[in-house]
Amino acid sequence: MTTGQGRLAAIVVTHNRLEKLQATLARLLAEPAERLHHVVVVDNASTDATPDWLAVQKDPRLEVLRLAKNGGGAGGFEAGMRHVAERFDPDWTLVMDDDARPAEGALAAFHGAPRDGREAWAAAVYYPDGRICEMNQPWINPFWHREAFLRTLRAGRGGFHLGAEAYDAPAPTEIDGGSFVGLFLSRRALALAGYPDGRLFIYGDDVLYTLGLTAAGGRIAFDPEIRFEHDCATLGTGPQVFRPLWKTYYHHRNLTMVYKRAAGLWYWPATMVFLPKWVSKVRHHEGSRAAYLRLLARAVRDGLTGRLDLTHDEVVALAER
Repeated sequence: MTTGQGRLAAIVVTHNRLEKLQATLARLLAEPAERLHHVVVVDNASTDATPDWLAVQKDPRLEVLRLAKNGGGAGGFEAGMRHVAERFDPDWTLVMDDDARPAEGALAAFHGAPRDGREAWAAAVYYPDGRICEMNQPWINPFWHREAFLRTLRAGRGGFHLGAEAYDAPAPTEIDGGSFVGLFLSRRALALAGYPDGRLFIYGDDVLYTLGLTAAGGRIAFDPEIRFEHDCATLGTGPQVFRPLWKTYYHHRNLTMVYKRAAGLWYWPATMVFLPKWVSKVRHHEGSRAAYLRLLARAVRDGLTGRLDLTHDEVVALAER
């Protein structure tokens, strides 16, 4: 039996966070089979008790895809989405991290509401204490929308991310992109946008993917009735310091690619705003300032040229040199 929106498969990417994964799978597998048809856990080469625990789970809907090496979130989502499409070809694919899960009634809300022909739907993601999860706020590309551009000039991040009013709105909001937490992708979305690029490793893979989907003609909506919980650490209010330091490279390389794709011809003027801010962060990396600048320079260069062939071992070595 299938519900109003057809067959749904969920993908959960995990790495060495068994307790988080257990909570997420308990929530997913509590859903009736007619509402959630398949659950694929992408085990990103976990070295804790995750593989043994997954091996003894009995729900027939659960399938484990264990990767030989940790490909980061991007590698996990690419592998998971390819696997689900080839093995199950569902009408909809739902993606999430191992510390994120649908709230009670979320999947019922997804299946019960008309989809209006849109290719993707983004959930409203909250911290467990009920606050809006900032890292998962959907967004409008300010370089495509004049009003959003002007708001961004005035308010920064708040100018292009959806605000609290969208979370309380009685109807969905059109967006240009969202995160890989509570994102429902139709079969047509995959046909338009393909799969995430696993070579990104971490950071920005969901932004680049959804931006590419919108650019290809896909329509994405934010639905406040579909609620997700993200049990992650709250973003701090202090300076951003990358630990381990190698994360500096992925963050800035991938963000350079995001800005280049989002801004188009406006990219070079935009660099006058963000590049000095990135360089100024060196003051927060006492004891590793030379390494930070080295990683940043390589990241910007590779982001501009679209180079994605640096292996993770090479990135770590660059940080430690």
